[in-house]
Amino acid sequence: MKVFVSSVQQELATERRAVKSFIESDPLLRQFFTTFLFEEVSAADRRADAVYFEEVERSDVYVGIFGNDYGFEDAEGISPTEREFDHATNIGKYRLIFVKGTDDSLRHPKMQALIRKAGNQLIRRRVTSISELTAALQASLVEYLQACGAIQSRPFEERPCLDATLEDINTTAVAGLVQAARLERQFPLPETTPVPDLLAHLHLLSGVQPTSAALLLFGRDPQRFFPAAEVRCMHFHGTQIQRPVPFYRIFKGPLFEQVDNSVDFVLSKLNRSIGTRAESSQAPVRYEIPPDVIREAIVNAIAHRDYTSLGAVQVSVFADRVEVWNPGVLPPPLTPESLRHPHGSQARNPRICEVLFLARYIEKYGTGTLMMIRESLEHDLPEPDFVMRGGEFTITLWRDWLTPEVLAGYNLNDRQMKVINYLKMHERITNSLYQIEFSVSKRTASLAFAELAAIGLIEKAGSTGKGVYYQLAKGALKGQKGQ
Repeated sequence: MKVFVSSVQQELATERRAVKSFIESDPLLRQFFTTFLFEEVSAADRRADAVYFEEVERSDVYVGIFGNDYGFEDAEGISPTEREFDHATNIGKYRLIFVKGTDDSLRHPKMQALIRKAGNQLIRRRVTSISELTAALQASLVEYLQACGAIQSRPFEERPCLDATLEDINTTAVAGLVQAARLERQFPLPETTPVPDLLAHLHLLSGVQPTSAALLLFGRDPQRFFPAAEVRCMHFHGTQIQRPVPFYRIFKGPLFEQVDNSVDFVLSKLNRSIGTRAESSQAPVRYEIPPDVIREAIVNAIAHRDYTSLGAVQVSVFADRVEVWNPGVLPPPLTPESLRHPHGSQARNPRICEVLFLARYIEKYGTGTLMMIRESLEHDLPEPDFVMRGGEFTITLWRDWLTPEVLAGYNLNDRQMKVINYLKMHERITNSLYQIEFSVSKRTASLAFAELAAIGLIEKAGSTGKGVYYQLAKGALKGQKGQ
């Protein structure tokens, strides 16, 4: 961006050079601005007024420094300084006016009139020294950078997206949110409310431009503006990350779609059992991990992630656990340990959370992690792990009660650990399969099963004879916790 400096050159030569030098040396301003001074233009066969008019038009910011002198007057009695100011005004340039000195009686009458004219249109700033001038200029230029979105002081979700318009908003999605919010949360605005009014009510507009939160929630193509705002879902057959990833999906689109698709991905990879109609009118499906726990972990990651990070939310399904990772740490005063106790809601992205609340994707009472703990225990699973490390937050949901920490307490030998790891990946194993898989005798296989069954880690299932198989013991967590 270019700054055009306008003033009487002879009177304010020192101030003009100081402005240029300051902009070129300031660590922030020099990243965005160059400065035009007329006295640095090379000699050419062109009219001077044509040059400064063209340079005003090419500039982004007009800086006027008004002193005592009015300067050279043309045939109409107008100085170049006033011509430049008027031209910048007429073509709508961003103008900053600095008046040097406090004694207006010393000024040329036409300069007094120019200062009054400028003061009727915008706020002037009086300065008495070069240090005051450069300090005031820096503050004004930083404010300009913020206003045009080049730098941001607002929270990410409240920043206007300068390249976006209301055409980038999916109005059908907004209408769907209002319909759900009126039904579930007593939302006050009717469904016939115009979309701009709805977005303004939800604090998702900055002037006439959609905010970052508006595009993430209702954008037709949010990733055009925020490429990292996606969820990467991976399925590993073992308990460790391996390359290449056996199954990998990336979910883009608005945040609601990311939540729904990611939850469906995880549920499709978990083991599930079908109950009987004696339990309900429809045969119930029981997943290894309660679906509400999975959904809460994923919603939590998407709602509270740091959207200024280049990292994406990652969901990894392993043989023994599900890990949900997001960039960003817990906002103070929350800690991983405090999530295990009653606590207030601390939203990193309150505008996004408000809309997710209206759609009934979340509650706003800090109860989500407590629900995850309660549901996991009722499902005979360990409590989820909450870990904050290196600017990242991870929730681990266990698929069975035999976590690494629990297994470490049993001091299992290699032969026994092989059985446990196999069952985590394949659910069941027979004596003959064990013999083939680990190249051992029938007696050795039977001994391994007997040892693990004796300490309650596996159990026999199936009919007699060849129908017998072994699986991880169920419901052992409560007994383990009581030891």
